[in-house]
Amino acid sequence: MSGLALLLVVGAAGLFFGLPRRLIAAVLALIWLAIVLLHLTSPQAGAMFGGSLRGWLFGGVLAVLVVAYRVGLGWLRRNAIAGQEPPQQAADTGLTDPELDRYARHLVLREIGGPGQMKLRQAKVLVVGAGGLGAPVCLYLAAAGVGRITVSDGDTVSVSNLQRQVIFQTRQRGEMKADAAAANMADLNPHVEITPVTRALTDTDLPLIAGHDLVLDGTDSFATRDLVNRLCVEAEVPLLSGSIAQWEGQVTLYDPARGAPCLACIFPEPPAPGLAPACAEAGVVGPLPGVIGSMMALEAIKHLTGAGQGLAGRLLLFDGLYGETRMIGISRRANCPVCGSALEATPKAT
Repeated sequence: MSGLALLLVVGAAGLFFGLPRRLIAAVLALIWLAIVLLHLTSPQAGAMFGGSLRGWLFGGVLAVLVVAYRVGLGWLRRNAIAGQEPPQQAADTGLTDPELDRYARHLVLREIGGPGQMKLRQAKVLVVGAGGLGAPVCLYLAAAGVGRITVSDGDTVSVSNLQRQVIFQTRQRGEMKADAAAANMADLNPHVEITPVTRALTDTDLPLIAGHDLVLDGTDSFATRDLVNRLCVEAEVPLLSGSIAQWEGQVTLYDPARGAPCLACIFPEPPAPGLAPACAEAGVVGPLPGVIGSMMALEAIKHLTGAGQGLAGRLLLFDGLYGETRMIGISRRANCPVCGSALEATPKAT
């Protein structure tokens, strides 16, 4: 029997009888060593096993390289698994049993987990506008467990809102939007604290803005958006802004205190009359606010938990009519009338 056939038979027999792989490898190594020694000491006896000394040495080196590769690969895998953070145990999250059940799908996400869910629980978010964009924002942030949510809107629910503002019910016609939204958010998740503000924001609302970790603006008035931007810049609070029109929408994060532009950097002047008409005038397809509002809620959760890459310095554009999404880079302007003077300061760490 040739040496190669002997090695194959011994290896197959060891696997058939379930012997430890290390034992099989050791036996095969001894057989190989014996054949090599025979070739060295008695070439005629070594020839009985076939091959040449050079061939057997080459085969042995090749086998060692294969084994070393497999051992190294296993070591890398073990260390990669060991380096992963273990799943958060219930006792470590600080969440109650009902909350653990409610947020279970967040807790198993590596990027959120128990620590991220606690960040959401401790967060304070202001939603300006409970209309088309504010409706999905409010629902998803409440469902996600954002601890304290303030909803500001001075309008009332009308029948024409119900085509797209999915947070409201027909029975709530005539109610203040902030009150109606807060009631439905509380029904969705009793573990969050919701404060309705049933009026439009004014220049005196700087303390209100400053009392929150993040502001989301879904209003459709440039004057209101400009006001919210100026207040957020002064309070150094990040502003997640979304806007929609007909079939298109956009989302970005304004945050000049941490190096990103503000609204005035990108849109320094109000649009010309008729260039950016409100939804009531231009129309809007019903699901579009849901798409853009859901993106805003997603970006808010990412921002609050530190997951992934946010939209600071990037403007996401969505075209619902053709199903296209684009991302463009945006930056601060040194001569911005709202945040330009802050360019000389060192951006704060996020």
